[in-house]
Amino acid sequence: MSSRPHRARKSLGQNFLVDRNLQRKIVQALNAAPDDQVLEIGPGLGALTEHLVGMVGHLTLVELDNDLASDWQSRLAGRSDVDVVHADILDVDLTDVTDEPDRLLVVGNIPYNITTPIVFHLLQRPRPKRIVLMVQKEVALRMAASAGRDFGALAVGVQAVADVRLLFGVPRGAFRPVPGVDSAVVEIVPHAPARLSVEEEVALRHLSRMLFQWRRKQLGKILRDHPETPFSHVQVDALAERLQLDLTRRPETMPIDLLLELAREFA
Repeated sequence: MSSRPHRARKSLGQNFLVDRNLQRKIVQALNAAPDDQVLEIGPGLGALTEHLVGMVGHLTLVELDNDLASDWQSRLAGRSDVDVVHADILDVDLTDVTDEPDRLLVVGNIPYNITTPIVFHLLQRPRPKRIVLMVQKEVALRMAASAGRDFGALAVGVQAVADVRLLFGVPRGAFRPVPGVDSAVVEIVPHAPARLSVEEEVALRHLSRMLFQWRRKQLGKILRDHPETPFSHVQVDALAERLQLDLTRRPETMPIDLLLELAREFA
């Protein structure tokens, strides 16, 4: 949809999706209604954008690339249902995009090198209604992981505030230039209402940092001896009894619900 040739910029992590079937599949996964407000991260050459313009109530495009942002501003200048924001998504507050951030849908093929910061930025309060992102497949698997080898701070941080689902894989050959890794599309649906208070979410970040810094140690050892633990040895024993904790288990074996209970104790 861009009006002139554009060379992908490695510094911005640009890999443009050229498979039209996959373009449509991603937009369909967003499940946007004609009256929905949608934010697209990095419209690039328009792989997803051309399937969204005129199909949703209002579309906000956030583009960091100078040339692409200028191009979109020029091409869409006459449309009242589209805004083009020339900015880094990490600097964009959802409340500046809409008065109802909890109704906002977010979609994008995001740069692999800053996937985690973007995901956690989007999951700051107030949170959008639904997020559909194309990310590196390895990151998608870690984000959606349950207890096991891939389960870590990323999975805890996302799953504590949202339901995560890996929708489908995207082969590297679907892009130009071709990246060195495969991709996957994930759906992230923030919990409404939130399962944790603001204070408990801060405590969970503290807890997960502790646990996964020492992920090969047993839970009891971490809670008693980590330099950042707020608990005394006596408190850990009482906590284990109250929550029926097995202090010999390791962090990657712990279900998310148990970690939420621990976060409440931290808070």
